[in-house]
Amino acid sequence: MLRNNLLRHVLIVLGVLAFAPPDTLAAGKKAQQMQLPGYRAIPVRYGPLNKMIVTLNINEHPANLIVDTGANQIILDADAAQSYDVKPSQHRLTYIGLTEINGQLLPVAFVRSLTAGSMSFGSSLVALLPSDARSSFSSRWGDGGSRVNGVLGADILVRHKAVINCRTQFIFLKIDQSRPSQIAAFALSKKFTKIPLRREENGTFTVPCSIHGQAGRLVVDTGGFVTTFNEATVKSLGISLESTRASARFTSGVRRPISMGQFNDLIIGDFKVPAAKFGVAMLPNFVLAQGTTRSVGILGMDLLYKARAIIDFDSMSLFLK
Repeated sequence: MLRNNLLRHVLIVLGVLAFAPPDTLAAGKKAQQMQLPGYRAIPVRYGPLNKMIVTLNINEHPANLIVDTGANQIILDADAAQSYDVKPSQHRLTYIGLTEINGQLLPVAFVRSLTAGSMSFGSSLVALLPSDARSSFSSRWGDGGSRVNGVLGADILVRHKAVINCRTQFIFLKIDQSRPSQIAAFALSKKFTKIPLRREENGTFTVPCSIHGQAGRLVVDTGGFVTTFNEATVKSLGISLESTRASARFTSGVRRPISMGQFNDLIIGDFKVPAAKFGVAMLPNFVLAQGTTRSVGILGMDLLYKARAIIDFDSMSLFLK
């Protein structure tokens, strides 16, 4: 059995717009493409709830996937996968195997062809989410008139040393492995702060942070739509909370109320985050326990977008400005 730890996303049920900066929702406007020699640009678009969506071709069928650094692999809606000819092996009536995601065993299938425009990823294994396990994912994958069919996880992103520019309509995949990366030089010339990105033993990515001078780590999760901190940690630091009508639902089915806290001295690496209010909730243990590392929260797309984040899987760095 394969084992895959998927960090779970916070699903805001009520009042999500109160947590999202207004310009995040305008991210779909045409943005200037950053030029990266040796990389191929893949267009993305932004949907409601800060979703970064890429259209891929699975066995030559178009599919909309969320770009998700919190997932270790591609996960597809099982019903949609059938329409992409992603089925059990021709030599048997079962799938290739099983993978465990947050305590759920999901079947694993084989995709013959995975492409994005002229970029070919070859064949790939994917996890399939059946209808009886979909309830906790459905709100996250729904996209108004454009159905989201799953997530594009870190296996593809790391393999192709992706650069995710959270402020533009492109992600970049390295096609010339011999060409040295110029991301750091570009970002530093634009006065970005470089922060080391660490991959934990369970596959998630974290960065160092401090709140009120207390050190911790945040999980970098482009599939997490709202930056959310653990309630116990925040209360221990004396940060007062105000209740909201919002709640958070996780893919395990757990639902927790969300509060708001004023963070005046949040530092990520050496980057001082401007004072702002962020979501606070009782995060489940599978969010907090990242292998031997304990996180204090999720760094989601709202703050990544606002801080003009660039995630570079070649140098394993996060750049904020």
